[in-house]
Amino acid sequence: MRVRDAAAYLGVSDDTVRRWVDRGLLAASTDESGRKVVDGYDVALVARQHSAPPGPPDGVVSSARNRFVGLVTHIEVDTVMAQVELQCGPFRVVSLMSSEAVRDLGIELGSVAVAVIKSTTVIVETPQGQS
Repeated sequence: MRVRDAAAYLGVSDDTVRRWVDRGLLAASTDESGRKVVDGYDVALVARQHSAPPGPPDGVVSSARNRFVGLVTHIEVDTVMAQVELQCGPFRVVSLMSSEAVRDLGIELGSVAVAVIKSTTVIVETPQGQS
């Protein structure tokens, strides 16, 4: 993976990735074109090690493991249903729920909320022909 691609996945600048390579945080090699490249798996490990998502609010416990803490950025409410958008770090999470639930939970723009995803189906996609 090229340095600029690794930087995009890590949410940092190309220069930061180069500094991490210089410090030994990421191993690099050169491709057949002479460009510096890093291994995608190593980039994933660095992303995992350096991620610091906020934890759940005090007193909240759950069996669900897919939890994304974020801030409410958009609410669209009609008579029966509502669409609530959260910004959870670099991820946008959208939830459809009843308008009553929005009122009961006190969801407002800018409020902290936790998106809990409990599902038996997770779809994974990759660019065609790449691994």
